[in-house]
This record gives sequence, structure tokens and C-alpha cells, in this order.
Amino acid sequence: MAAQPIGSGQRAGEVPMSQVLNQECGVEGVAGSGGVHHVDRFSGHRHVAAFVDGRRAPPAPLHDRQRGVLQQLDLRPGRTVLDLAAGTGKLTRLLVPSGANVLAAEPLPQMRAELEKRVHGVATFGGTAERIPLLDAYVDAVTVGQAFHWFRPDTALPEIARVLRPGGGLALLWNVREHRDPIQAGISAILAPLAGDTPHRGQRDWRAVLDESGLFTPCETALFRHRQTLDEDGLAERVLSISFVASASRAARDEVEQDVRALAREAGTPLELPYVTELYLAFRPGQLTEGSSGIRATSS
Repeated sequence: MAAQPIGSGQRAGEVPMSQVLNQECGVEGVAGSGGVHHVDRFSGHRHVAAFVDGRRAPPAPLHDRQRGVLQQLDLRPGRTVLDLAAGTGKLTRLLVPSGANVLAAEPLPQMRAELEKRVHGVATFGGTAERIPLLDAYVDAVTVGQAFHWFRPDTALPEIARVLRPGGGLALLWNVREHRDPIQAGISAILAPLAGDTPHRGQRDWRAVLDESGLFTPCETALFRHRQTLDEDGLAERVLSISFVASASRAARDEVEQDVRALAREAGTPLELPYVTELYLAFRPGQLTEGSSGIRATSS
């Protein structure tokens, strides 16, 4: 059957995924076609298990982040949002209560399997930001949580713009440790020897990256401060779930765990860890389509 034309009014969840996906992308093949690092950030079931174990408890103020993103992206029934590099669904699950049709792209099958277990009512598929297997102008919004620094912006941003409808929004989010806090500073010192050339949020000015692409309206930013409460075990699991720690040698992981536990015992539990959630928000210029939000869209 031929794919439904964009603008037909159908939501992705109401038609088979074979009609939604761009077959030219080769859905089964896209998992290995993305950026240098982000597809390989976890390899093997052990690394995925470490990530899942360390990210079980969401930070308390996620509801604040959820409200802010939903308000700006105007997610609601009748609209479609794509969560890129969705991982195990930490951000994806916050999009579901909006009533919007939620699509989740995650290149790693093990991560995608965990997402499908944990988040219901979401259409999932393999795909990378550099090669999104969706039809042109299919979604009203794209979200990327804790992952854009793994992408190749020169390839990913045109691809994101391609699948966005005119007026559609792109939201990039990072949850950043507050390094002025002594515990967070101690964690950073423990991690530094293992980090190497691993991509990280602080390597680029993401507002400039979006603006210089020429594909979106001027980027706006917002900060949300919050705290996460953990015990010693929770802190150890959280640190061991970081990609370059999870993929390190057993000896290196054991040393990190020993140092993190010593830090926790010295500080005393429960631990109150401060974070800052950074939000970068921009919109695809153009005339609004049916169901678009009207937020910061410009006429083409």
C-alpha cells in the first residue's frame, strides 16, 4: 500500500508503521548509519543493564521540565512528537500524558526493548538523528534528551528540519551536574581520567550551533534547577551508568565505584545532588500547517 500523504490528518499510531516510515532509509539498517559515537555509546547487554540500573529513579522536578517543554511545543491530542535517541524512555514517558502521538527513535535494540517494556502507547523504531526513517514534514515537534552532543549537527539538523512541519519545534535538553556543589565536583574529579574524548554537553555552544545552521528561528534557552536525593547505592549505580564508565574495564569500574562510595560515606546520606536542566528551543520557520502551535513560527 502506498504511504499516506503528509497532511492527510492521520496520526502515526492509527496507521501501520510501514506507512509512516520512509522506506528509502532502510529501517533495519539505520542503527549503524549515524554519528561516530552515539550509536556505540553502549555496546552489549552489560552496558545497557548498567544504564537501566543507574537511571531507575527520576529526579523529583521532572514535572517542572515536562510542563515547560509541553507548553512551548504545544503537545496535545492531534499532534505528533518524535523523541530522538530515546534510550530507555526517560524523556519519552514524559511526553505521553500530553495526549500527543509519540514516536521514539532509538538505534540500539537493547535500549529500545527496555523502552518498550517501560513506556506504553509509543511507536518505537530504529533510527538515528542523521538518518531519520520518517516521511518529510511528518512531526510537529522533535525532542532530544541528554543526547544531542553525540550527533553530527551538520547532518542531523537538516534531517530534523526535514521531518518537522513548518512551525514545528525542536527541544534539546541536558541534565547537568552543578559543579559548585562539593559532591558533584568530587564526582567530576573521579570521572575525569576516564572521560577521554567522549563527547559531552559542554564542548559546544548549542545555541550558536542551532542559529548558525540557518534552519530554525533564533534559539531560546531556559534553565531549571532541581535536586535529586540518593543513597550510597543509588549514587554508585548512577555514576556507573555513565556511558564511558559502563564501557570501561572491570578494574576501572571497580575503582570508580570504590571512590564514589567513599565520597558518599564522607558526605553522609541521604545525598542531595543539585542539577540544572538546560533547554534549547527553536522552531522550523514557515507557514503554519493545520494543528501547528503558532509559537514563534514565521511566514516563508
